[in-house]
Amino acid sequence: MTAERLPFSVDTPAKRLLFHTVRVQTELVGGGSGTGTAFVVEHVHARGRTAFVVTNRHLVDDVVHGSLVFTCAQDGQPRLGSRFEVRIDEFGEAWHRHPDPTIDLAVLPLAPLLQAAAAQGAALYVQPIATERLADAERLAALDALEEVWFVGYPSGVWDQVNALPILRRGTTATPPAVDFEGAPQFLIDAAVYPGSSGSPVFVRAADGSGLWLAGVVAAVFFREESLRLTPQPVPASTALEAVGAEMIDLGLVVKAQAVRELLHDYLRHWQG
Repeated sequence: MTAERLPFSVDTPAKRLLFHTVRVQTELVGGGSGTGTAFVVEHVHARGRTAFVVTNRHLVDDVVHGSLVFTCAQDGQPRLGSRFEVRIDEFGEAWHRHPDPTIDLAVLPLAPLLQAAAAQGAALYVQPIATERLADAERLAALDALEEVWFVGYPSGVWDQVNALPILRRGTTATPPAVDFEGAPQFLIDAAVYPGSSGSPVFVRAADGSGLWLAGVVAAVFFREESLRLTPQPVPASTALEAVGAEMIDLGLVVKAQAVRELLHDYLRHWQG
C-alpha cells in the first residue's frame, strides 16, 4: 500500500531553495553521461519580465543530448514525486554563453521549456530567483570575510528520487566575497563541492535582516594532485569519474552573481536588440 502524500506548501525561504534549481542530465561527446545543476532567475527589463535557466558553460559544452528535469505543479504547489523531463535537441547550441570566455556561465530562456511541457499536458513548478536578489558589489562589501553560505543542487548526482528534490548544503566563505579572488569576479567557499554541484546557486544571509541573497554560482573545485600542487578545475559533470591521481579538498570556486546579471543583459542585447 502506498502512503498518502501530504501537501507540501512552499511557504519559507528554505523551502523555496528546493525549487530554485533544475536537474541537468547530459550525454557527452565520446560517450558517458553527466549530471549537474541549473537554476531559474527572473529578470525585469525594458520589454517586460523574462525567466531564464542558468548553469555553467562547461556543463553544456561538448554535450550530444541533454535534458532538464522539473517538478510538476498542481494547484499552484509542487507535486512531490511528479517530474517532467524536457529534452533539448542540439543541447549545447541552445545555450547563450557569457561574452567573457573565462566566465563559466550559460543561459537559456525558460518560456519555450514551459510551452513544450504544456503541449504535453504538464505544468512545471519553479521558484525563480528575482534578479533584484542578486548581490551586487555594494551588497557583497557589506559582508564579513567569514560568512555562512547555503547552496543547493545534485552532488555526485544524488537527489531524492522519490520526491524529485535536490540536496541542500551549507558551508562558509573561504575568501572575502567582496574581494575578486585572483583578480577575477569570484570567491572561494569552504564546503563539500562534488561532481554534480556544477551550476549550484550559492546564497548568503544579509546582516540587515533582508533575507537570502544570491551571491554566486559554483563553477570549480580545488584538487590536490599527486605533485601536491593545488589547482582549480571545473566541477566534473560526469557520473563515471576516473582515477586521475587527484583529490578534492572541499574548496569551491564561486562566480559572483554580478556575472549572471551581465550574462542576462548580453542575451537581451543579442536576441532582442
